[in-house]
Amino acid sequence: MNEHVGNGTVFRTTQLEDAAGEGHNPTDNRTMGEIIAARFSRRDFLRGSLAATAIAATVSPLALVAADEAKAQSASGSRFDFTEVEAGVDETHHVAEGYDADVLLRWGDGIFPDSPEFDPTAQTPDAQNRQFGYNNDYVGYVPIDGSSEHGLLVVNHEYTNDHLMFPGIVTVDGDKLVVAEADENQVNVEMAAHGGSVVEIRKEGGKWQMVKDGANNRRVTAETEMELTGPAAGDPRMQTNADPTGRKVFGTFNNCAGGVTPWGTYVMAEENFHGYFMGELAADHREARNYERYGVPDATYAWGKFHDRFDVSKEPNEPNRFGWIVEVDVEDPNSVPKKRTAMGRFKHEGAESIVNGDGRVVFYLGDDERFDYVYKFVTVGTYNADDRAANMDLLAEGTLYVAKFAEDGTVAWLPLTFGEGPLTAENGFESQADVLVETRLAADFLEATKMDRPEDIQPNGSNGRVYVMLTNNTKREEPNPANPRVDNAFGHIIEIAEDGGDFAATTGKWEILLKCGDPSVAEVGATFSTETTKNGWFGMPDNCAIDSEGRLWVATDGMSPKKTGRTDGLFAVDTEGEARGTSKLFFRVPVGAEMCGPLLLPDMQTAFVAVQHPADGGEDWEGFGRPSYYEDPSTRWPDFKDDMPVRPSLIAITKQGGGKIA
Repeated sequence: MNEHVGNGTVFRTTQLEDAAGEGHNPTDNRTMGEIIAARFSRRDFLRGSLAATAIAATVSPLALVAADEAKAQSASGSRFDFTEVEAGVDETHHVAEGYDADVLLRWGDGIFPDSPEFDPTAQTPDAQNRQFGYNNDYVGYVPIDGSSEHGLLVVNHEYTNDHLMFPGIVTVDGDKLVVAEADENQVNVEMAAHGGSVVEIRKEGGKWQMVKDGANNRRVTAETEMELTGPAAGDPRMQTNADPTGRKVFGTFNNCAGGVTPWGTYVMAEENFHGYFMGELAADHREARNYERYGVPDATYAWGKFHDRFDVSKEPNEPNRFGWIVEVDVEDPNSVPKKRTAMGRFKHEGAESIVNGDGRVVFYLGDDERFDYVYKFVTVGTYNADDRAANMDLLAEGTLYVAKFAEDGTVAWLPLTFGEGPLTAENGFESQADVLVETRLAADFLEATKMDRPEDIQPNGSNGRVYVMLTNNTKREEPNPANPRVDNAFGHIIEIAEDGGDFAATTGKWEILLKCGDPSVAEVGATFSTETTKNGWFGMPDNCAIDSEGRLWVATDGMSPKKTGRTDGLFAVDTEGEARGTSKLFFRVPVGAEMCGPLLLPDMQTAFVAVQHPADGGEDWEGFGRPSYYEDPSTRWPDFKDDMPVRPSLIAITKQGGGKIA
């Protein structure tokens, strides 16, 4: 079906990725904004004053030593000394002076010796299966022999923009655009462009190169065979015509952020899975309550027209097989990826982990939708650093918790365990499988705190804290202590210290590190330090990284020129000492793009960043007053060739002449 649209076009894939809907949380649970407002209602929260607070007393002695060292280093200023990039908007990327930002992998680049050359006018699923996928998001690195100069790069491919991928999708009809749905071949190309890539890379002469004949190079796509594990595996709600056992799934998609486990596996987080399903479900169907809470079906993509499993009227259980964390053994290119149902089903943003003091592994998980929740997962088993094989099923069993933030600055982690509290048959849960398939509903009953789009969450082993990125929520009408602003257009960052420095603890303390936005606009209420320049402030925090020195890097999503006069970028943020709350711009993306990744290697001499959906939304750019699409994009980055479309790409940043990124 064709869609006629005017110059105000926002393409459906853009809307899905922007989480532009109202949210699907119908509960009266307190929102984080209400809690923050109550907590700080009697405090004079001066702009720029972000002192370390009571949470410092909750971290472990080792973490306190690390924090004291960091404070000593930063007492006279920021721990970052690069020359800041000037914020702005144009067709290309920019990096701090003295650094190189080299394109390492583009959408369509071959990653095997027999990969065909990229031909954007004659794409096929077979070719795309042998090429780097679309819209690179999470970036991870698994070292080979412990090296920071030779390893496996793992990259998520979150979603596809057909209006930028394929010629002829968008045509001009007078003063309107006609947007066609993808045909069957294009749908199959899209399915092959989703998922992830595993690519061997090596640093030679100070520059990174792909190793095309790497033994472990691999594509994971929307059709890769996978195994379901954990409490929901084999449950009747997971069974389909294609898989009566409920234990085998084909594919993964909308893989946003992710993680690399301590034992060197790659975990992919399935986020906006609801957009891939179409059809109708009877109001009295077993899954009606479940799917309403997740927004299924949304029909962003046309996959259900050619593949029955994406039509809920034909395969009503298929959506239950998505929304999980997927674990991939990158050391075996023939291994079957595993969907770890013990970790819960929701719109996962990421899955970053840390080994706790008792050996258990703790993963922090965000559910990226307005008014949804923050989670963590604690394994039952313990990590064995000397036996990789002993760790390979640690994610099959554990306890999933959801966060409830209180206005006194404490946080409680509530277990999502069948039979405990309200998680019983009376409320529609017959087993632990039900609790996990309907994780959101289970968390609703526990009265978890409704958040402003929880995205990446990073534990920091250097200072014992946990950093929660909350991107924004323009639908919020009532504040709470942990989400303090109504119409929260710019988002904020929360810092958690688990009690006793124990990441597996069920209680902790929380504080706001930053309320984001332009600090020169008083009504925005941003709280960057006064040392932050006009180039250094940001909004919409999304992905983040903790480097090997314990420093925080934040990538943004949504700083369009119309909203902020600048593009997204990578920002270095001080969290300790007098410089706490200071931010500096290190890298900025071309027009229409989102900043993803980021990743700093252990030797601190390389930063990898992913430039996602360049040219999308480029109509916001001053002087570019119409929608951006394949034939007429706002930029042709990174190739800048008339016969080549705009291409999402992965970039390697290194210091000129070598040395650490400072």
